[in-house]
Amino acid sequence: MFPTATKKNVLPGFRLTLGYTVFYLSLIVIIPLSTVIFKTASLSWGGFLEAVTTPRVLASFRLTFGTAILAALVNSVFGLLTAWVLVRYRITGKRVVDALVDLPFALPTAVAGITLATLYAPAGWIGRYLEPLGIKVAYSPLGILVAMTFIGLPFVVRTVQPVLEELETELEEAAACLGANRLQTFIRVIFPVLVPPLITGFALAFARAVGEYGSIIFIAGNMPMISEITPLLIITKLEQYDYAGATAIASVMLGASFLILFVVNLLQWWSRRCSER
Repeated sequence: MFPTATKKNVLPGFRLTLGYTVFYLSLIVIIPLSTVIFKTASLSWGGFLEAVTTPRVLASFRLTFGTAILAALVNSVFGLLTAWVLVRYRITGKRVVDALVDLPFALPTAVAGITLATLYAPAGWIGRYLEPLGIKVAYSPLGILVAMTFIGLPFVVRTVQPVLEELETELEEAAACLGANRLQTFIRVIFPVLVPPLITGFALAFARAVGEYGSIIFIAGNMPMISEITPLLIITKLEQYDYAGATAIASVMLGASFLILFVVNLLQWWSRRCSER
């Protein structure tokens, strides 16, 4: 009998690779997050509930998660439109626009926050035209939405754009030959393929918005019960040496974020399974 050829992999064996993976994830992710849980465990159940259910904390939770979800939804719509224009149309300065999409990645968050606050302040370039209309962006929850939308847009564009580039135009031509109009072609042919990357982009934009701090504090106004985000409240607790209270709020934020991302991943898995059938 001839010896069977074994498949050679670039990476080492499964056990060694798995060991390195578990060690790296433990060192970078699991151990730091577990310290939050252990520090929170120093509180009694009553103390934990008291720390995370005060009106100020609940208001920050509603503002942070609600605005992050809304910003991710806005980015899902306009990120899809931006990716569509970059892929399907030839426009002047296309490379410049494509580079501008990645600007929130490279721009320091503090610089982004100061820039947005300057633009949307009552005397700013944009704010001076919105103020007479009764629209206050800077130092309000609307400013938080603007900042979260600014930092989350690239995640949606960069997850949808490769899928659009690989999408075969022959499918759209076949649908048109069968009598489908543009709306029917988009809904029945194009959109089902874009659902998984859209969900991925939504999850990434939401995760970035929930944990964002630098670009928001300059435009939010940071007023308790009105425009105070949860990361800022955690920093305030740490400055007051209330480490248990800060980790209690952080653990609730961690659990809620994990639950939302888990649901999003389930939806993504379900949409991929449906598209394969």
